[in-house]
Amino acid sequence: MFSIDIREVNIEKLFEPERAWENLPFVLQGVPYTILVAIIGMLIGLVLGFFLALARRSSHRLLRWPARVYISFMRGTPILVYLFVLYFGLPVLGITLTGPTAAIIGFGTNSAAYIAEINRSSLASVAHGQWESARALGFSYWQSMRRIIVPQATRIAIPPLANVFLDLLKATSLAAMISVPEILNKAQIVAGRTNDSMTLYILAALIYWPLTMVFSALQEYLERRYNRYL
Repeated sequence: MFSIDIREVNIEKLFEPERAWENLPFVLQGVPYTILVAIIGMLIGLVLGFFLALARRSSHRLLRWPARVYISFMRGTPILVYLFVLYFGLPVLGITLTGPTAAIIGFGTNSAAYIAEINRSSLASVAHGQWESARALGFSYWQSMRRIIVPQATRIAIPPLANVFLDLLKATSLAAMISVPEILNKAQIVAGRTNDSMTLYILAALIYWPLTMVFSALQEYLERRYNRYL
């Protein structure tokens, strides 16, 4: 169906170190936006995901079913489509968001659906006897959650939550499609100017890699810290 003539492939054009080094400072300007969108989006997701998890566990249908629909919708639709709705669609209703704002809202509300399921399973994994012990001590529901249940559930939730953050960090590259000046957006600008897409996209990948390594190291630190109390 197709063929490749190896003799016509110029390996030297795959990645040009001089061009990458020359444009590295410009592409690095996108790192703060990448980290900002990822961290704030994750914080929004953590807060919203916690309350969604509680709603999913609720015995009241008016809380449980809206949470289930929200989680199902967010997990069942592409994040890029959602970003387009926020950035290009809302102006039709008279609501205009900047690229970074739309990205933060989009990634935050989308990641909340995944975080909610992680929190729900983590809370469910805490032994029922812990709730009974809290009631025996006279704790209210929220006191039980804060002092006994959440600390135990947090240890269980850290690895999957860290994976959500790493996926979110890499997914911020989609924000380039709504004009957020993050890493990939900066690489695309230079690629269009130099007509060397391969070098700049490989450069972008080489920048994302150490970023994820840093946060992976943070994940391992948090896991070790919480495992001390086992």
